[in-house]
Amino acid sequence: TEKKLYEKFMCYCKTGASDLGSSVAAAADKISTLPSEIAAAEEKLVQLKEDSKKAQAERTAAKAAMADATAMREKEATMFAKQKAEDDANLAATKKAIAALEKGVSGGFLQTRAAKSLRRLVSNGIPHVTEDDRETLASFLSSTQETQGVGTDQIIGILKQMADTMAADLAELKAAEEAAIKTYDELMAAKKAETDALTASIQSKIERIGDLGVTIVELKEDLSDTDKAYMADRSFP
Repeated sequence: TEKKLYEKFMCYCKTGASDLGSSVAAAADKISTLPSEIAAAEEKLVQLKEDSKKAQAERTAAKAAMADATAMREKEATMFAKQKAEDDANLAATKKAIAALEKGVSGGFLQTRAAKSLRRLVSNGIPHVTEDDRETLASFLSSTQETQGVGTDQIIGILKQMADTMAADLAELKAAEEAAIKTYDELMAAKKAETDALTASIQSKIERIGDLGVTIVELKEDLSDTDKAYMADRSFP
């Protein structure tokens, strides 16, 4: 029994010393490498936080641009609706005047609401119409007598020219509005894609920041535990 106990003790002394040496060496190696790993992780954490902050600022700017564009589009749409309603009314009044004059009922027309609208248009100024034509129209619209013959033909000619110009202006107005809507829709689609991508990036960075924070804590605890074990093994007789 004594012999067996002696052999077991001697085996422990030989293998234990070897294991202890390996443990000390491994601990020393870890103590030398862990600080650099911690420093690298902390540096990466700082960079992630900066990137996240930048992405949040970019997302805020994109949302602000969308809000500004929407406000501008609403303003433009309101102005378009107002201008279109006015142009439609003026064109309708002009066409009614032409139809009435071609039927030879100018006197009856002068008492209608359309004539009043046409008077207002003439008094406010008609684009693309000469001053002479404007004065001729004004004189015709202020008359209380039916105007026929050569004078009527001249008025009809002026009004048809006005109608063509108004129709062209209205078509141009509609085209501009459609182009503005298309530009707005494209901008909103691009900004939405940008904000969605930034939101996903921010979420990913936040998760990585959390994981990296835990990793740093674990690395520091590992360093502390390894340092304690190393000192204990070194002090073993």
